[in-house]
Amino acid sequence: MNRSEKAAIIEQIRSRAAAASIAVVTDFKGMTVEELTRLRVALRNAGGEYHVVKNTLARIALSDTAHAPIKDDFKDNCAIALGFDDPVAVAKALSEFAKTSKLLEVRHGSLEGKILSSAQIEELAKLPSKEQLLGQLLGTMNAVPTNLVSLMANMIRPLLYALKAIEEKKAA
Repeated sequence: MNRSEKAAIIEQIRSRAAAASIAVVTDFKGMTVEELTRLRVALRNAGGEYHVVKNTLARIALSDTAHAPIKDDFKDNCAIALGFDDPVAVAKALSEFAKTSKLLEVRHGSLEGKILSSAQIEELAKLPSKEQLLGQLLGTMNAVPTNLVSLMANMIRPLLYALKAIEEKKAA
């Protein structure tokens, strides 16, 4: 690989990492091409991507991004997973794939510039997704006016029952 090819790879990884909200360093030693393809598809569906790149190129590419704190931890066979929209979805995809594959190992990561251990990434994967959190928020916001209407109806209902009873008594 010549110098211009390396520069192109560094620039590509740097631009993708700068746009990513989460970066996770994984060990993929012993994985087949089919397994890596399945992992890439799972991450793509979660709004992320997976790059196998030389360690020195990854260190150089991450040096000017928010994920610079993890740049010195590239050793042995490793790759980087980048997530753009929902960091929880990427962590879930990696965690679920690691459970089924047994060859993929999550080493550490960076969330918006803060270093995460593998245990913290596992805890991040246990959180509800962005859609679930938005649904819970919407349900909570909808509950307030619904409860207010119910409370108002319960305050007026006894008065209506009393008026109805008076009307029936006068009609009889």
